[in-house]
Amino acid sequence: MRESKLTTFIAPRQAYIYASHVYIGFYIYNIDSPVLSTLNPNLLNSIRVLRISLSLIIRLAVFQKNLSFFLISSTLRIMASDMDFVKYEEEYILNPRGMKLFTCRWLPKNTKPKALIFICHGYAMECSITMNSTAMRLAKAGFAIYGIDYEGHGKSAGLQGYVKSFDDVVDDCTNHFTNICESKENKGKMRYLMGESMGGAVALLVHRKKPDFWDGAVLVAPMCKIADDIKPSPLVISALTKLCKFIPTWKIIPTNDIIDVAFKMPEIRKQVRENPYCYKGRPRLQTGYELLRVSSDLEQRLDEVTLPFIVLHGEDDKVTDKSVSKQLHDVASSHDKTLKMYPDMWHGLLYGETPENIEVVFADIISWLDERSCFGNARLEGELKSENDGVKR
Repeated sequence: MRESKLTTFIAPRQAYIYASHVYIGFYIYNIDSPVLSTLNPNLLNSIRVLRISLSLIIRLAVFQKNLSFFLISSTLRIMASDMDFVKYEEEYILNPRGMKLFTCRWLPKNTKPKALIFICHGYAMECSITMNSTAMRLAKAGFAIYGIDYEGHGKSAGLQGYVKSFDDVVDDCTNHFTNICESKENKGKMRYLMGESMGGAVALLVHRKKPDFWDGAVLVAPMCKIADDIKPSPLVISALTKLCKFIPTWKIIPTNDIIDVAFKMPEIRKQVRENPYCYKGRPRLQTGYELLRVSSDLEQRLDEVTLPFIVLHGEDDKVTDKSVSKQLHDVASSHDKTLKMYPDMWHGLLYGETPENIEVVFADIISWLDERSCFGNARLEGELKSENDGVKR
């Protein structure tokens, strides 16, 4: 995303150089020189007009060049300012199937983290670029953020856009997140899951594997049901399900372009399309089957959700079903649950909306996290007590 901006900013410099060379050439052969005075008067007038035009182009190009360098330096200053407060690190790990998975983390530099937040990205997305703005906001608010690219996603190994088994994705996330939580430096810290879209389904299934391990979840347009607007007809689904056994990796599921219906802002759609780590083709057969299987299972078992959570959904979402987010809030067994519905907002609440709308969404998320991180909970108190008892012995 940053590369495309820099390319756009630097382009006027090329126009400036080109126009300068031509303009200098006209000055070398001055209009009143003996060489040019022999030319046809009409041609001479045309040269005069061209010289004036080039002069204007140069002045405009100089202005654009100066403005470009100002914008570049401003952007770099903002990035440098962010990095003054946040330390970003990357690492590859091996999963039990021998696949190399990309992981990353954003850590507050000058303060101890209020809590740990584990990001689960959406279908066809990745962590280090598309989720960077989300992670930076939360890290600057004092939280330690950890992300992982699933198998077949982002910078991790596997066929791009291919999910052979959703259970494997959940196991990879559970293992990686649990190892981080149980490291010595993170003992005694609150731990939260944060999932967007398909990542919301991942977060709920990670919670299901260890119901008492997590202190809460932020669920952003979670995939508890895929919206009917983008889902093929039952007859087509039945036929494609049978084909999965023979051609699981084929990209033949008929569906609308998710990018066009997920992100409101055209510049964000462009950035996602230009991101080489985001999958842009039609869903692969096995992937589509797994998404339908998992979302159907979650929809039937919403009452099994027991951890504290906030669920956020745009009223104009055409990717995941907002009514099931409302249902999750109504039927979940959690004692602490919050629902936020946003009029006129689409699916991509974290980075696909207008800046004003994104501010509203993050104000709600950070406020919810701050309120719960300040006071701890029974799990954390029990863990600290066990540690103290061990030290006394």
